[in-house]
Amino acid sequence: MARRITAHRLTRSLLTSALALGATIAFASAPAQAAAWSTCDRWGSTSLNGYTLYNNIWGSGAGSQCTWANSGSSWGTWAAHPNTGGIKAYPNSTKDVNRTLSGLASLSSSYNVSVPSAGAYNSSYDIWDAAHKYEIMLWVNKTGPVGPIGTLQGSVSLEGHSWDVYKGSNGSNQVFSFLRTSNSSSGTVDILPILRWIANTKGWMPSDELIGTVQFGFEITSAAGGLNFTANNVTVSSS
Repeated sequence: MARRITAHRLTRSLLTSALALGATIAFASAPAQAAAWSTCDRWGSTSLNGYTLYNNIWGSGAGSQCTWANSGSSWGTWAAHPNTGGIKAYPNSTKDVNRTLSGLASLSSSYNVSVPSAGAYNSSYDIWDAAHKYEIMLWVNKTGPVGPIGTLQGSVSLEGHSWDVYKGSNGSNQVFSFLRTSNSSSGTVDILPILRWIANTKGWMPSDELIGTVQFGFEITSAAGGLNFTANNVTVSSS
């Protein structure tokens, strides 16, 4: 859905008292060394090493959440969201691409994450065109009762990964979701062949679409009692 990178579009509201109370607990969950940046602000963000980091508590009914970072590619989130339905947040790191699909020679990413065995969430890439008409999600792992927008279109194997593909709309933009058929905590994803498959093989978006950003983060529905989500190393490169 158009909800993560576009958090700044939403009306800015005061933090809940639970968010403030969770700050002390959250920072205790950060690495032993002092983080380069940390926030418990609902829309807190910063830029580090060519990436923009967002705490991004965008959903309703959210609890406490804080995000810290050692660098643009090494960061984590402590979240304590209630065990209720609906996505509460998508803390993420964002890399600007701003190249047309036809003009890209390469677009890839490596990920290494540590995620809890409890809660309801997915670890996912969220790729946007510059006009926010198309959203491409790549779920590399998921836990609990979570699912994508749209209907199952079938399965496809691309560049060493097998995906179940869903297509739908959130009312604002088209959403194409690729769910890895087995959970993975580390690996490399060649994103460009996936985008070309969507455009050239399926015809779901133009082959010269301007790709705006690649995000990686944790789409959290529930994290009762407080859970840690860590991006040990996530990098995105393009040419």
